[in-house]
Amino acid sequence: MPRADGGGEVSLASLEGDALVVVFLSVHCPYVKHVEKALGQLSIDYAGTALAMVGICANDVDRYPDDAPINMAAQAERCGWEFPYLHDETQQVALAYSAACTPDFFVYDAERALAYRGQFDETRPSTGVDATGASLRGAIDKVLAGEAVPEPHVPSAGCGIKWKPGNEPEQVFTL
Repeated sequence: MPRADGGGEVSLASLEGDALVVVFLSVHCPYVKHVEKALGQLSIDYAGTALAMVGICANDVDRYPDDAPINMAAQAERCGWEFPYLHDETQQVALAYSAACTPDFFVYDAERALAYRGQFDETRPSTGVDATGASLRGAIDKVLAGEAVPEPHVPSAGCGIKWKPGNEPEQVFTL
């Protein structure tokens, strides 16, 4: 998948480490804006460890031009993200992950088994409380230590992914 900053392609196989964070992001979402600086600090704090990170924006840029790659690259620079930020133009990666919102956090262990899918932390944009990434940091630390992340995982809160017409995932409801 191409990097938003034009720095070439990034494949899943190229993301090496004992833990991998995959986060679906966007430029315009207030939930992403709330956590973006703290996510940058998290990426700096874990630099040099066995953690690999990647951000992906899958939003339909025809309908949401704020999420175009040029704006993604500016966001990554502004927030100090120390990880590749990729543009999923076809939305096939987001569909494969069953990504639902931005931000949506996935943490995988060394065998690339899903260890955590949940919130960044308990803060929300309207609370006036700064984001810290406590929930995500706790999950990363457990995975890097070779431990299971205790359930339940609190789901991410955010803006729904802006699907292109015809790409919308099927909604399955159970009673």
